[in-house]
Amino acid sequence: MQDQLIFVISPPRAGSTLLQRMLGTHSEIFTHPEPHLVTPLAFLGYHDTVDAAPYDHVNAAEAMRSFVDGLPRGEEDYLDALRAYADTLYGRMLATQPDKTRFLDKTPAYALVLPFLAKLYPTAKYVVLTRHPLAVFSSYAHSFFDGDWVEARRYNPVVERYVPAMAAFLRERPVPLVHVAYEELVSEPEKQLERIFAFLGLEHEPEAVEYGDTEMKAGMGDPIGVQQHKRPTTASLHKWAADVRADEKKAALARDVIARVADEDLEEWGWPRERIWDALEEVGGKKPPKTVLNSYTMQRRVMLALRKGVHAKPQGEKLVRRVRYYCDVLLRDTLDAR
Repeated sequence: MQDQLIFVISPPRAGSTLLQRMLGTHSEIFTHPEPHLVTPLAFLGYHDTVDAAPYDHVNAAEAMRSFVDGLPRGEEDYLDALRAYADTLYGRMLATQPDKTRFLDKTPAYALVLPFLAKLYPTAKYVVLTRHPLAVFSSYAHSFFDGDWVEARRYNPVVERYVPAMAAFLRERPVPLVHVAYEELVSEPEKQLERIFAFLGLEHEPEAVEYGDTEMKAGMGDPIGVQQHKRPTTASLHKWAADVRADEKKAALARDVIARVADEDLEEWGWPRERIWDALEEVGGKKPPKTVLNSYTMQRRVMLALRKGVHAKPQGEKLVRRVRYYCDVLLRDTLDAR
């Protein structure tokens, strides 16, 4: 199964859905909304552990390490077992499309378990997508936090987490990979697609650039931007810069974010420190991006308001826990009746 797998590695909101849609247009590639198959496997206790679980995860991790140490080939036997699980699911999903030969998994969370993923699938093909770090963060804040950079960073400091993890992966190159810059992907999509298909060992299909002409499974795709277009566009390249120029608080936060990333990681990522602010001069007086209003973003606004309300007032959390208790009771009665 390894030779049939393609992993798109990227942080959230880096344009990976755009890349997934284009690659998924190829006649031999089948893809599916983010499956998250690999992430849980990385936290079973041997390679990494969860912070909390409804069982004694600390004891389970110790037991797992002891058990694996007793296997004839140790970690290799353990990885074989995990691979068999993932292979079964990937393989059977791919089998639903008999005319396809490759399965593409685009799950941004994999970027944070890359050492494990590389051990699990060392001969799969990896397409590593990077984008200006502040463009990633600005898009993340507008997509999930209604443009609130402070709340977005508090919830998930994506730049500080993803840039070092992916930069190390690019530097060490433990698996077959091709590095693609989002800025080049949208500026010269035909050229970049041809390069990616060559790396994957697939025939070049230039019509894949017109991803909007191909139907894909509901649920896959960017609800904010990528579905508004039929092919790549450069319209969003410097939105982050307009965001920063218009708000000194965001500018200060942006400077702090970048200051916390090592020079070598920014260099590997493709945005050395001396070029990171160039776009500020290019945007001039452009207005900052506005959050798109649709059912998805409205749901996010409601959730953000509720989250702030719960954490801002002591009685807020108490109320939510009480509601949860009654819901559990109602559901328990329903299950008992079955």
